[in-house]
Amino acid sequence: MADAKVIPFDDDRSRTGASQRPVRRRPGAGRRRPPAEAVAMREVPTGAVPGQSEGAETTAGAEAVTAGTADRAGSVNGVRATGATGAGGATTAGGHGGWDRRIAGGLAFLRRRLTGEYEVDEFGYDKELTDQVLMSLVRPLYDKYFRVEVKGIENIPSQGGALVVANHSGTIPLDGLMMQVAVHDNHPAERHLRLLAADLVFMLPVINELARKAGHTLACTEDAEQLLRKGEVVGVMPEGFKGIGKPFSERYKLQRFGRGGFVSTALRAGVPIVPCSIVGAEEIYPMIGNAKTLARLLGFPYFPLTPTFPWLGPLGAVPLPTKWTIQFGEPIETDGYPPEAAEDPMLMFNLTDQVREQIQHTLYKLLVQRRSVFF
Repeated sequence: MADAKVIPFDDDRSRTGASQRPVRRRPGAGRRRPPAEAVAMREVPTGAVPGQSEGAETTAGAEAVTAGTADRAGSVNGVRATGATGAGGATTAGGHGGWDRRIAGGLAFLRRRLTGEYEVDEFGYDKELTDQVLMSLVRPLYDKYFRVEVKGIENIPSQGGALVVANHSGTIPLDGLMMQVAVHDNHPAERHLRLLAADLVFMLPVINELARKAGHTLACTEDAEQLLRKGEVVGVMPEGFKGIGKPFSERYKLQRFGRGGFVSTALRAGVPIVPCSIVGAEEIYPMIGNAKTLARLLGFPYFPLTPTFPWLGPLGAVPLPTKWTIQFGEPIETDGYPPEAAEDPMLMFNLTDQVREQIQHTLYKLLVQRRSVFF
């Protein structure tokens, strides 16, 4: 593999070569799922059942209404009914209906994938695949393994563009994926975070295609500004390889943020900057060494040596189950600045330093508050 090349985020030049984004529009628009079928109201019998008194008849009618309401709720929500079962232990019809709709939805999804009746945008982002497949694959790691706690999600606007700026760590960049799930699953508007990545990501087989479909794009001014002007929430980690490849002894100490290219982009687009602090990622792969010669041979910016990797082989690549906290800070507004402010180096420096200090201060605060690395 050729040597990894990182295009500075504040470089205004156009992308060329391996980092050129492909335009992958599929024929036809992706069809929406049909709405759930209306559930017929159960009719309460008006005549008395032979052998029952008038009071028993009224009670039986009320029970029928209650059972019908529970059945309809299970069917409309599309989930297996957990209510009453018959004398033989058979589940209610609502449960079968929920699974039928899931199966029908899955088959419809497969048909659209096979026939190409779905859309991707000019960056290669496949929203349907991301929501229904890719997020589902990452979510168990987010919910059960790292048990991510999210704070301050209300600081991301419900509409319009925003630039989320976060610290970067962990040897392998899982923090970006966890942040992506955090925004989608916790924001009231279920917003999607479009991450900016180094060109090394788009040089790796398989990873390249998955990153594009998940909404990632090259960390350059052109792509970032275009996404922000379209009203997307964009995520950037200015530390880059310096952040994820730093030794364990420097954990939670922010590295240099570059020349403030992300601030310039936010000023041009007139969107708020949302600082984000992530605690827990630093300990998943404690980097105690760096095999620089091997890294150069493989074309990587570093080759990590941890207490388990490469000594335990593939088992050493399993991350430690640390407890994560992701906190989104108060947004820094940029729409009040004039257009020429994006060319002011002193303003760029001040805003970059403000964002960096806010992230670092929040990291220290979260570290003091956490009880344990793993709990």
